[in-house]
Amino acid sequence: MSADWGSFFHSGSRSSHEEPKPENVSGDDEIVEPDQGNVLSHIISQLRPGADLSRVVLPTFILEPRSMLERITNFMAHPETLLPMPDVDDPLERFVSVVKFYLSGWHIKPPGVKKPLNPILGETYTCYWDYPDGTRGYYISEQTSHHPPKSSYFFMAPEHNIRIDGTLKPRSKFLGNSAASMMEGIAILRFLNRGQDKEKGERYILTQPNMYARGILFGKMKYELGDHSYVRCPENNLVADIEFKTKGYFSGTYNAIGGTIKNEKTGEVYYELTGLWNGEMYIKDVHTHKKELLFDATHAKHTPPLTRPLEQQGERESQRLWHNTVKAIIARNHEAATDEKTKIEDRQREEAAKRVDEGVEWHPRLFRRVQGGPNGPDEGEEDLDWIINAHVDAHNPELAAKQILAIAPILDGQTESSEYQIPPHKSHEPVPTDDVANGAAPVPEQPKPEVVEAVERKDSRTNDIDAYVDAKEN
Repeated sequence: MSADWGSFFHSGSRSSHEEPKPENVSGDDEIVEPDQGNVLSHIISQLRPGADLSRVVLPTFILEPRSMLERITNFMAHPETLLPMPDVDDPLERFVSVVKFYLSGWHIKPPGVKKPLNPILGETYTCYWDYPDGTRGYYISEQTSHHPPKSSYFFMAPEHNIRIDGTLKPRSKFLGNSAASMMEGIAILRFLNRGQDKEKGERYILTQPNMYARGILFGKMKYELGDHSYVRCPENNLVADIEFKTKGYFSGTYNAIGGTIKNEKTGEVYYELTGLWNGEMYIKDVHTHKKELLFDATHAKHTPPLTRPLEQQGERESQRLWHNTVKAIIARNHEAATDEKTKIEDRQREEAAKRVDEGVEWHPRLFRRVQGGPNGPDEGEEDLDWIINAHVDAHNPELAAKQILAIAPILDGQTESSEYQIPPHKSHEPVPTDDVANGAAPVPEQPKPEVVEAVERKDSRTNDIDAYVDAKEN
């Protein structure tokens, strides 16, 4: 996808590329490049009302120097709101803590209106956080679909009984002087020490607000979150309906939120939410009328993740893949950034054409299709589409960490070797390993180079074997 406006809008700090850390800014702020007018005239020539923005070539000055797969880590960037949640005993107050966590990441954005780099099919990004108590959180992501774009991700803090699975599916439209991104897909947050299902845990289903870039053709460029999003806990019949309010022509303000927390079964409202998603947000008890500060984004400092050095990363890992593009973007060398970005996109098109010619279906390396439906292992999680292709123990943090690190390299010192790469050749049934016995995704044995093209991989949940061709590394 050459222009995913769904990922246009917010991102956090990088961890491995040299780049000035942006300050949080409001939707009223704008950054105008010297050549903005000339580049936007190029966009105008491509656009029609209702056009599919994935077909539009964007100027590099609006690109943020990181991939969408890395941008998603904004959700986990405030450990102070993330880690305490599972230890709250009261179900309603625990739900309030989830809402606070959910609202804490939206303020993380660069100045102006920027979009992360659009991940290519099969691109991966992994990272981790070292927490003050000596524990860790792990993140694994992969671009699991190109048309339509789907970014799938997995996060776990084993010692804190927290797991998140998600798939982001932006659907974009051009609206004259604005671009809208309808943010489809869900995230499922689990507390593994709670809930009736001891393996699934207590589940919270999170959606996202839609996103708008205003003034993309003329006037001041602005960024807004808009419309309704939800946080639901079906087991406890709780739901938060959160409205991200867009500014009207003659009234209103930028960045406002409103909403309620209520019992979805009885309709009883417990709390009201107000404030600014990039400022102070408040919660009011509707029975006592007591109003308290829920989260202050104005003074909040987020915690960016840690990644392995570039030299340890594989060619399809985000930071290495886009390294030359990122350097050019930071240097504001738009011509070089365009050239480097085009090389990657051209290679992706060539790979897609080859798969069509050979009649081969592409499958993700690290994620498997959700097996939903009545009595399915992933019942109720169908909107995820893809989920990590490994069993991770819900109640043994030490084993869970080993299983996660067996899925893909995450920590400094781990490299993408044949253990992690699926070669574009035919292999026989995977040979079991100790890691597979512990629940990690199986690894195919190394084939002889002259044998082509299908790859067999056993699904860790079903033991079915899929044959496919992995995108070649050039």
